[in-house]
This record gives sequence, C-alpha cells and structure tokens, in this order.
Amino acid sequence: MTAAGRRPAPPRPATAELNGITVSYAESGEGPLVLMIMGTGSPGRVWQAHQVPALVRAGFRVVTFDNRGIPPTSECPDGFTLADMVDDTAALIEHLGAPALVVGTSLGARIAQELTLSRPDLVRGVALLGTYGRVTPLVSAFSAGELALIDAGIELPGDYHAAITAKQNLSPHTLADDRAARDWLDVIGFGGQTRSAGLRAQLSLPEREENRLAAYAGIDRPCLVVGFADDQTLPVQLAREVAEAVPGSRYAEVERAGHFGYLEHPETVNELLIDFLRGVAGE
Repeated sequence: MTAAGRRPAPPRPATAELNGITVSYAESGEGPLVLMIMGTGSPGRVWQAHQVPALVRAGFRVVTFDNRGIPPTSECPDGFTLADMVDDTAALIEHLGAPALVVGTSLGARIAQELTLSRPDLVRGVALLGTYGRVTPLVSAFSAGELALIDAGIELPGDYHAAITAKQNLSPHTLADDRAARDWLDVIGFGGQTRSAGLRAQLSLPEREENRLAAYAGIDRPCLVVGFADDQTLPVQLAREVAEAVPGSRYAEVERAGHFGYLEHPETVNELLIDFLRGVAGE
C-alpha cells in the first residue's frame, strides 16, 4: 500500500490486442483490481486527475483505459455497438486477471451495467457515476446535434464551445464563482474540440440504445449508484432509476455537482468509492 501523503508512482502504460482491436490502458498501484471506465469522448487518463491517486493510496491496483473510438485504442471508424464496448471491457478484465471491481461514469457506467449483467463472473462489485438506464429525448437530441456538427465539418468558436461544455457539465454553484468558472473555461478550452471518426461512432450509440431498466433487476453484484444533483447532461433522476432497478443497490447523491461531479467534488466522490470498494473487497 502506498503510504499516506506519498505521491503514487506514475501509471504504467501498456497495450493489448483484445476482442479484435488494440486496447490502450494504464495500471497503477497494488492490491484488489479496480477497472475504471470513462464516458463519451473522454480518454481514460481523466480518472488520473483525482480518482486514481486516491484509490492507489487506499490500497487498490487501478487500471484505466481508452474505450474503443478513443486513440490510441483502435478508433473503429466504421462504427460499433455498445455490446462491442462491453466485450472489450470483458476481454481487458480477463487479460488483467478477473474478477475486478468496476467503476464507470456516464457511458462508462452504462457499459459497466451491461458487463455486470452479462458477465457477472468478471465483476466483484460495480460503482456507477452519473448513470442512466434509458435514453431520453433530450439526450438523443444533444447526440444528434453533435453528429450534425461533425458531419458538416463545423467547429464552434473556442470560447463558445468551452462555455457550452461548462454549462452542460458543471453545477450552477460551481459556475457562480467567477474564478472557478474562469479556471474551468480555460481547462475546457485547452482541451480543444474533437471531431474524430471514433468520437462520431460513440455519439451514434444513443440512436440504438434501449430502455434497460427492467433488465437491471437481474444484476446480482454489490452496486453503488452515485447521482449528481445538478447534472444537466444526464439528469439525476436517471441515476435514481438505475438504483431503484438494481436489487439491493446503494444510492448516494452529491449536491452542487454536475455531470463532471467526480472532478468538481473529488473528495466526496472518492470517499464514496473507497468506502464501497473496500467493503466489497473485504467480503
């Protein structure tokens, strides 16, 4: 276990040929295996800002990876399905040494849900952040709009793109602080705009996603659902629906947090994750 207060060693990057594609991943720490799945358009390294160091210090072996569509993992520009992404995740867990504690956010949480349902042998417990069990008309409309911009070759003015992204993914309480808002706008602006074939393939997924709430009654692994009270991308009632659908699940809600709640309030989210993961690992 990493001593308290000591900075964890840098992640160990690697690639593996799994499920017919190249999967890029990074591994940190030692202990029970935790696999973390990121959401639409984001690389796995986003977890390394706050969650990976905290989990490594708590005594876990943490693996993050880039989903299909996000380089250097194969982009698969001809398109793919959610089932393909679930199979990628299953293959990675088998490669790492199953089973794993699984953490996902947004699309990553949806993948984690489907993985837990279809391959419970690979999952010790699952934590779902900002999740959903059905696609709403608003979610579909946003995805369709992003696809239209990509297909038309349109790139928004940088400041405007940053403002829209902040408004959609951060809590109004965060944005009410001018200094915090400026910092977030700078961070988002620095990241630029992605208009890749792989991102387009991920954005196409909601068109084919079904309402899976009834199916989640079949999930039989320990489950933590974390909702973000001010989530505008996937409104918090969607997370509550998943918690109600999964038998015996634990639900926690983070106040003053938007879709990026794990970045806005990392201490709160990390505390919830560590408490849950330690409880499952100790069973």
